[in-house]
Amino acid sequence: MNIKRNDVRNIAIIAHVDHGKTTLVDSLLKQSGVFRANQVVEERIMDSNDIEKERGITILSKNTAVNYKGTKINIIDTPGHADFGGEVERVLKMVNGVVLLVDAFEGPMPQTKFVLKKALELELPVIVCINKIDRPEARPDEVIDEILDLFIELGANEDQLECPFIYASAKEGKATLELGVESNSMESLFETIINYIPAPEGDSEAPLQVLISTIDYNDYVGRIGIGKIERGTIKAGQEGVLVNKLDLEKQEKVKISKVYEFEGLNRVEVEEATIGSIIAITGIEDIHIGDTICPVDHPEPLPFVKISEPTLAMTFSVNNSPFAGREGKFVTSRQLRSRLYRELQTDVSLRVEDTESTDSFKVSGRGELHLSVLIENMRREGYEFQVSKPEVLYKFENGQKLEPMEKVTIDVSTDFIGTVIDKLGQRKGELISMSEATNGYARIIFSIPARGLIGYRQEFLTDTKGNGIMNTIFDGYAPYKGDIPTRKEGSLIAFETGETTTYGLHAAQERGTLFVGPGVQVYDGMVIGSNPKGQDIEVNVTKTKKQSNIRASGSDEALRLSPPKEMTLEEALEFIEDDELIEVTPLNYRIRKKILDSNLRYKSKKNK
Repeated sequence: MNIKRNDVRNIAIIAHVDHGKTTLVDSLLKQSGVFRANQVVEERIMDSNDIEKERGITILSKNTAVNYKGTKINIIDTPGHADFGGEVERVLKMVNGVVLLVDAFEGPMPQTKFVLKKALELELPVIVCINKIDRPEARPDEVIDEILDLFIELGANEDQLECPFIYASAKEGKATLELGVESNSMESLFETIINYIPAPEGDSEAPLQVLISTIDYNDYVGRIGIGKIERGTIKAGQEGVLVNKLDLEKQEKVKISKVYEFEGLNRVEVEEATIGSIIAITGIEDIHIGDTICPVDHPEPLPFVKISEPTLAMTFSVNNSPFAGREGKFVTSRQLRSRLYRELQTDVSLRVEDTESTDSFKVSGRGELHLSVLIENMRREGYEFQVSKPEVLYKFENGQKLEPMEKVTIDVSTDFIGTVIDKLGQRKGELISMSEATNGYARIIFSIPARGLIGYRQEFLTDTKGNGIMNTIFDGYAPYKGDIPTRKEGSLIAFETGETTTYGLHAAQERGTLFVGPGVQVYDGMVIGSNPKGQDIEVNVTKTKKQSNIRASGSDEALRLSPPKEMTLEEALEFIEDDELIEVTPLNYRIRKKILDSNLRYKSKKNK
């Protein structure tokens, strides 16, 4: 029996990074009565992970649900960073429509185009929400024209072009259908969702089909599958079979122990759920993203979206430095391997492969940020390991070498345009377009090999004095563009193991920029600074001043040190060369040479 669930709406909120998705979800939750009147509520409630809170970005897509006038609205908050695009692609399979959020000043950005393209391909209806209309430099009318141009460019059909526009300030919790009309609530957005997004429909009595789009993990119940019921009804305790469209041999009998629906920020246990509901299921140990749960006598897998391929790879290996095992809790290759393979259970864009060495693993991801978030998470969990310089993954077709390309959108003050164009040109970037300046800023768009961007972000911030904004998005594969000049700086390398002294550092700082201060433990072969002349220089930063009996006035003046440059993980990944590694521990990042012994290092260079 075909039914229409008018009491349910399923939507995803999609946008470019920093356009206000998570803040909008905050407002919808607060105004739907999810919280008590006196409850203390944090900002960006949905960003629950520590790294998400610190960086102010969403990494994992998350589910919530609000009730508005008797209708349950399941909302999925998605990431805006291109590196986590795999998250967005999957969750769109769970919804019947999307709210596209666009900043009233910045307008459509690269990731806006990426997520909108995915939504239009799935023929989902779109509600456009122009956010941050309270910004002093907001230009909503021009932004609407830009959005409509983007719809046309992406081949939207007539129905999609007739989409409703909402003007909102998510931070103030206001939304209106017309510019200039005052509002003090999000009611206009709630009403538009209910009127414009279609209610889920299907046959509640047909054989069950639940497509798993997200996996969560809990130490108590194990793996939790999250997905939408496409057909039929599911009951707690029922038996079924797990099948997968991409792996037709997979047919595994399972028993569903518990079924949960979403209410606000919580999961509420239910006895049964029917078509259109977004549910969480426990009790199936071998459940994976893309699996379909069906009745035992009617296995019929649903098609799943093809996840984009990784573009960058790094080698994760066991820490073998002189300081190995001092700071970490998990230091063996077995622990490292099991942690990396566990990450595959929840991250579909990641690949992990064993290498010839039992101590090293090749990890491939969608970009530098994708991999650095994994490294940061592992470090916080107590793991100690080493990572190599990121390398680009090439493809070979018809004997031709292809490399991943990125489309880079840069908003920069007109004073720095020449420098940016020159630097990207050296890195094999091709200028696609350059728009005229507004408020002293111009937008330039480049197509550039992905390897050309490794190490550029930090340089870009220096060149633009911190005023430029750079956004990148994967732009397919193109023929290999030739060699790109690498880092110009050399490394300052510690000459012996010990504790750094002011006296030793004072002599070394004349050679370049230091990464360490006094009183820091270093070892022979560890990189403690950079040298602008491009050569690797060994320095003794542990030497002490020898005392003599003769004292002369003025010879013992206090030594002054420049503050050391403390490298973040991303800066270290951009800095290192092929013959260097980053030692990652719960307390420190250290850059080191792969070959610690200076004589062996010299011989290996000579033999090349």
